[in-house]
Amino acid sequence: MCTGGCAKCLGTTLIPLAVLCTLANILLFFPGGKVVENNLHITDEVWYFGGILGSGVLMTFPALVFLGLKNNDCCGCCGNESCGKRFAMFSSIIFAAVGVLGAGYCFVLSAVALNRGPKCYTGTQWTYPFQDGNYLANHTWWNMCQSPENIVPWNLTLFSLLLIMSGIQAVLCGIQVVNGLFGTICGDCKCCGCCG
Repeated sequence: MCTGGCAKCLGTTLIPLAVLCTLANILLFFPGGKVVENNLHITDEVWYFGGILGSGVLMTFPALVFLGLKNNDCCGCCGNESCGKRFAMFSSIIFAAVGVLGAGYCFVLSAVALNRGPKCYTGTQWTYPFQDGNYLANHTWWNMCQSPENIVPWNLTLFSLLLIMSGIQAVLCGIQVVNGLFGTICGDCKCCGCCG
């Protein structure tokens, strides 16, 4: 597969992942699937917008650049037909690095949120009743959260999805870094359309 074709394939995969991460982060604003009365009752990590900014908005830039690499019909520069393609592949490395940073941001936030557990009402106050991920192995502790209903599986599911999807995004952007290096050094498989 040509470096441009590989980049297009990666971009096509990143777009739905970015949309899913954004949706997962939005759903976290509705603990247990319900609207909260006070925004202070939402888990703090949700407000850092890991899925919306990191794996969502920041991921769309590299995805769109990767999609456009296959159709780049740059005629080259300085008499070298493949120069334009090589520069485009080099610029994709920079955008891939941005994608890795965005995905890494979401990944770290999701890991911290899973370890810390959700914010919930324990019967006396709104707090984080779990520490160091100890609730993950002991499901009977989930009953400590009286409100919102089903908050533990809700947060666990959505933050786990964000963790997995952002990890996949980081790997895909890492692949594009390697692909971009090959494209920069070797050029694409074929000549640009306008060059013959």
